[in-house]
Amino acid sequence: MKKKDLLNKKVEHIDIKSINTVKIIKAMKKMSFSARDLANAADIYDLMLKEKKCAIILTLAGSTSAAGCMQVYVDLVKNKMVDAIVATGASIVDMDFFEALGFRHYQGTPFVDDKLLRKLYIDRIYDTFIDEEQLQACDLAIKKIANSLSPRTYSSREFIREMGKYLQQHAQKKLSLVQAAYEHDVPIFCPAFSDSSAGFGLVLHQHERPENHVSIDSVKDFHELTMIKIEAGISGLLMIGGGVPKNFAQDTVVCAEILGKEVPMHKYAVQITVADVRDGACSSSTLKEANSWGKVDSSCEQMVFAEATIALPLLASYVYHKGNWKKRKKWRLARIFNTQE
Repeated sequence: MKKKDLLNKKVEHIDIKSINTVKIIKAMKKMSFSARDLANAADIYDLMLKEKKCAIILTLAGSTSAAGCMQVYVDLVKNKMVDAIVATGASIVDMDFFEALGFRHYQGTPFVDDKLLRKLYIDRIYDTFIDEEQLQACDLAIKKIANSLSPRTYSSREFIREMGKYLQQHAQKKLSLVQAAYEHDVPIFCPAFSDSSAGFGLVLHQHERPENHVSIDSVKDFHELTMIKIEAGISGLLMIGGGVPKNFAQDTVVCAEILGKEVPMHKYAVQITVADVRDGACSSSTLKEANSWGKVDSSCEQMVFAEATIALPLLASYVYHKGNWKKRKKWRLARIFNTQE
């Protein structure tokens, strides 16, 4: 079997604009179990969009972008449905930026000889395949961007902004999340930025320039995201998966308090996850638990225990076709940092 035999069926990204799920979500309100949870979550997200002074933070963990949800996130940004993003490096670099450079993810199968995949330089995410040689081209693009910048410490938000600027000139696919966020002044944070293709590119950059290089400061990320929470005041969280992005966004309330600023807990929160709540891990902790830490107000929250590629398109399509986003202002939260750059 050759490489081209396995990389021959591209993952196509779902378009929530072309599918109206309002009726099915309304029907789910009269059901039970996860269906009713999802319907309640959709209504909470819609409440976030209705509240004029509420900024919405999207958090992303896992591989939903590679699996076909990439366009969902772009549409949320373009249509004023999210105002800031906290994500894993893989979601932003290995998936979104990767496809913006003209590469693709492919439908595969988990029932395959992984030793064969390694021999062919194909990486696997469950049933999705990626060309490792193309990922290395992505690494080199990150290195090229780093080489073009003044040597200093950057937040991941600053560096991802430069990635968006780069894509305006070099993108093979319009629009990516990175580019859309750049053009709509939606800041993106990746607190574990180096845990991605970006890490390899930045290591190579620093290796070649040991005395004069770019570095990423996750503490600066935390400070900047907390500044966004302070600026916004009222906020809502839309969380896909858990991991570092979930806790990073929630912790801004506590960090603001440490800085001597009194801000309200996140007023609204929705989390879509398959994580088990019994092991005490932060990623699987419920939103009610976050209330005990002073992070999330438990009066308007909903956990949805479902696989995100199923639940997210239904939820996002519902709020898109309800249309309350049309009345929202554009927060353009990235602009609060303009005087510093």
